[in-house]
Amino acid sequence: MGLLRLLSEAGHDVHVVPTPAALEFVGRATWESLAGHPIHTDVFTGAAETEHVHLGRSVDLAIVAPATANLLARAATGQADDLLTATLLTVTCPVLFSPAMHTEMWRHPATQANVATLRSRGAFVLDPASGRLAGADSGQGRLPEAADIAAAALALVAPRDLVGVRAVVTAGGTREPLDPVRFLGNRSSGRQGRAVAAALAARGADVTLVAAHVEVPLDLPGVTVERVSTALELERAVRALAPTADVVVMSAAVADYRVAEVSSAKIKKSADSPGLTLELVENPDILAGLVRDRALRRESGDAESGSTRPSVVVGFAAETGDAAGDTADGGGATVLDHGRAKARRKGADLLAVNAVGERAGFGDVPNAVTVLDAAGEVVGEVAGSKDDVAHGLVDLVAARLGVGGRD
Repeated sequence: MGLLRLLSEAGHDVHVVPTPAALEFVGRATWESLAGHPIHTDVFTGAAETEHVHLGRSVDLAIVAPATANLLARAATGQADDLLTATLLTVTCPVLFSPAMHTEMWRHPATQANVATLRSRGAFVLDPASGRLAGADSGQGRLPEAADIAAAALALVAPRDLVGVRAVVTAGGTREPLDPVRFLGNRSSGRQGRAVAAALAARGADVTLVAAHVEVPLDLPGVTVERVSTALELERAVRALAPTADVVVMSAAVADYRVAEVSSAKIKKSADSPGLTLELVENPDILAGLVRDRALRRESGDAESGSTRPSVVVGFAAETGDAAGDTADGGGATVLDHGRAKARRKGADLLAVNAVGERAGFGDVPNAVTVLDAAGEVVGEVAGSKDDVAHGLVDLVAARLGVGGRD
């Protein structure tokens, strides 16, 4: 039901074709209420309308979730003993199966052979997630999160207008070590950067994701992952990749400071000195450095070698507004005020400004960004899930590259 809600709330017209077994878990009335369409499970109900043929010809995307071992076997052998399997034989659109079953069933040679057969025919079959299964069991076989299924499915029908584009995306929060066990960090989960990488890859881009510390899996199709930890490591990775990239999206939350000297041993409490003083030094401004390096390459006139890349540099600015009285006029600067100043200071082609706090921006929460150009002028606004924001941002990137956008 979570998948149905996600797709419906995103504006998609969803038709549900449950198996008879599915109705043992969720009733007919619930499915019809959520989808807004009547449902059938057999080919005899409404036979005159040949529902399975009508659906097969009219849909743009078919998603089977959860796909049980039995369903995978029936689909692989071309059976048509209920409305769902009959419909699957008539569709000409992309089909995604999201398996869910016990680990032993997923790994069984028969299931693996059925999956291989479906993939060989052009169907997309997700690998199941790992985690808690039915009963007390745990292992691979868990149904992936609804958002991950939706993203993988919608990627199958996304425009491939970024084929040939090389993109670098950063994600997650950097950690600056204090000693062997402690670090300075931030609340970034990496979800927004992951979503941007997925959106770019879905449209055909060749994506490298430079990942600091993240809370989400990074096994994305079409995405190469390079792991880093500190701000300096992230800077080295991005500066090495940027000259051959067409797009760089700096969505990682990079620490502004690091300690001047990392202790080689764990810092101990001391009764004689109950406080702790840390000397911090400023980390490099990676985003501003990318823009500066690109300007220097362009001034050198070495355009034929491609060294004037990247064509589009995108930054993120996680901001909070000031408290009243923090500015000369006593009013306090807003999130957008800070964003405009940062856009002019850093010079990125696009800067996505978002408010952050306990329930906004970071983590598994919706996001909302105002996108500014290098002059601080608003060029777009995107709100919704992390995936919604990612797709909206990639639309703006595609426009900057002069390629077509999504319908």
